[in-house]
Amino acid sequence: MIDKTKTDESDTVPCNVCLKEIPLSAARSEESETYVLHFCGLHCYDKWRSQEESSEETASPK
Repeated sequence: MIDKTKTDESDTVPCNVCLKEIPLSAARSEESETYVLHFCGLHCYDKWRSQEESSEETASPK
């Protein structure tokens, strides 16, 4: 009998920052209206967040 509760090795996603392959069950995600980003941990999420904030600051007129 096949145990469907186990995750398959193919159930991985790349971290949106460092591109490390991580199990989907362990991925932290940030949802948007049109897409979902995955991060291998808080360090990559924080790095992505700071890049997003700095790009928004440079794009907005002063």
